[in-house]
Amino acid sequence: MKLSVIITTYNSEEWLRKVLLGFTVQTEKDFEVVIADDGSTSKTADIIASFQGQFQYPIVHVWHEDKGFRKSRILNKAILKSNSNYLLFTDGDCIPRQDYVAVHVKQKQEGYFLSGGYFKLPMSISKAISDEDIVSQKCFKISWLLQQGLKANFKVSKLTHNRFIAAFMNWLTPTKRSWNGHNSSGFKQDILDVNGFNEEMDYGGMDRELGERMFNNGMLSKQIRYSAICLHLDHARGYANEEKIRHNMEIRRYNKKHHVIRIENGIDKLKI
Repeated sequence: MKLSVIITTYNSEEWLRKVLLGFTVQTEKDFEVVIADDGSTSKTADIIASFQGQFQYPIVHVWHEDKGFRKSRILNKAILKSNSNYLLFTDGDCIPRQDYVAVHVKQKQEGYFLSGGYFKLPMSISKAISDEDIVSQKCFKISWLLQQGLKANFKVSKLTHNRFIAAFMNWLTPTKRSWNGHNSSGFKQDILDVNGFNEEMDYGGMDRELGERMFNNGMLSKQIRYSAICLHLDHARGYANEEKIRHNMEIRRYNKKHHVIRIENGIDKLKI
């Protein structure tokens, strides 16, 4: 298969269902879906079961017990369960445009990882998006979003369908080409070479930390935030903790100063 899509989730069945529906209408079909489930209830398993058979390959559901925010660990487990040598990472609250997977497949390149972004929606529009809006791709049209009450600003330019404008905006944007958990991809071996995600880290920068160690290992990145489009559905972040975020920043500063490539508390220990 051309790639594995790894989707993180935690007790967000309504949003996950919309996201999975978005992946059923992709123009590129040769991919598998791997759900990295950080301890959800059986309701999430039911949603996943309802989509089995709608993809070219069976959905892989990787779950562990709910012991607090352990996104890094479940991602490492999902990486090991994936069946492709190229991995696309996103979240269970990001609806992909129909060319989302195709863009990642087309843009992948040895020695690089791809750095995408998202278009954030308010809660009212997040809830208003129907199955038909996703299947028809209406929800990605600026005119439709404005009709739903979206306030017009420069950020709507992210939703351009013109590939030449998108390529120009990718080149122009000042946003760093970082590893973003909601929209990034890379070769599995490049991720294994840095020992995967750092399980010492909680919420706040853990995805970027992976990318920073990949940079330390000689990797480069390509900006595709205006080409690989996904809509970010609104939600609360009750797991955010300022003390843990500061701890994460200390890890990142240390890694940058000391040019750290492989961390100890990573994917290797899961292989035993």
